[in-house]
Amino acid sequence: MNLLVFFPYIPWPLDRGTFQRTYHLLRNLAKHHTVDFLALAENGEGMEHRARFEEFCRSVEFLPFEHPPWTKLLSGRLWDPLPPNVAHWRSAEVKAAVDRKIEEGDYDLVQIVDLVLAPYVLPHADRVPFVMDRSRVDLQFQLMEHRILRFPWRTRMLRMEGYAKLWVYERKVARQAALEVVCGPDDKTFIHRRISADAPVMVVANGVDLGYFRPDSAPDARAAEPTVIFCGAMDYSPNIDALRWYFEEIHDAVRARVPDLRVLIVGKNPVSEVAAHAEKAGVTVTGSVPDVRPWYRRAWLQMVPLRIGGGTRLKIVESLAVGTPVVSTTIGAQGLELKDDVEILLGDTPAAFADAVARGLTDKALRDRVEAAGAAAARQRFGWDAIFERLARHYRTLSPPGRD
Repeated sequence: MNLLVFFPYIPWPLDRGTFQRTYHLLRNLAKHHTVDFLALAENGEGMEHRARFEEFCRSVEFLPFEHPPWTKLLSGRLWDPLPPNVAHWRSAEVKAAVDRKIEEGDYDLVQIVDLVLAPYVLPHADRVPFVMDRSRVDLQFQLMEHRILRFPWRTRMLRMEGYAKLWVYERKVARQAALEVVCGPDDKTFIHRRISADAPVMVVANGVDLGYFRPDSAPDARAAEPTVIFCGAMDYSPNIDALRWYFEEIHDAVRARVPDLRVLIVGKNPVSEVAAHAEKAGVTVTGSVPDVRPWYRRAWLQMVPLRIGGGTRLKIVESLAVGTPVVSTTIGAQGLELKDDVEILLGDTPAAFADAVARGLTDKALRDRVEAAGAAAARQRFGWDAIFERLARHYRTLSPPGRD
């Protein structure tokens, strides 16, 4: 099949979880189909990485892109049918380029990543089917944020207007997409219950590069003192909230049982709230690191105290593959179907999460057992090639009649 694959960013370097998923999606699709790759280069960044994608794509085109300003409610936003988070990706120049690409190309299928690109392909859906891979279901994610985060009342009111538009737009896209690809069964359930019961949805969990994330991929020994790592983009609201919840309601209970506890917060772009955690005893905030594997290997456990879900946490499968056991909330581990107290430790209340972390740090036999089972699960079920091969084969069933 001839595919046009369209991303809202250039997924390189692989320093974000979404980049990990979409890069391996693109690479694996290109093993099975002929792929033309189109991506937005926000503020012109990433244009220098074209050659990396030309290794496996038939053609590569990066479109310079700048977000339009956020519009105020009474100066245009109220009358705009697009939800604000989608309108923020609107560009006449990008639309013209996408129209040209689709009209001139002989494509069997268009693959987009995330809802923000839907306006560019919906006008062509009657002629060329499109598939939307979703790093998260936007409506589900925003409703979780609304429930958990401490928005000022004015922000909450403005967001209500956005939720209404987003629900309508999600339904519109669900009616026209040939397939929505989501990271976990919770995402699929949400779409069918809250958006469209008839929407075609396929669950394709996130994976890991098993050749890169191996127990022997970093020579670092475990830290001498009991050490927990939290890894991810530190300007991402679910991660910011996870750390807020951990330090406000869990950390002291863990320290009471593990007085020499050390916490590593590893990830790019720490906002001021995250950076301030470094003022606490035993806490290190690294910012961006060139290679996360030595940090995983140093830690005794990785913690994933997420309260806002949607999608699947690559940090979990990476940690399992490299041999560092994981303590998570159920939301944090959704879609992975890992067995509690066997391949992972789970806790959803502050007391339960603190107990899981403390047990993992003080009970070496438990930690070793969960480490071995988690690593085995990663090797058997979470390699990128196996995960995306099934999707690439499924695309053949979406081709219009008379085309292959």
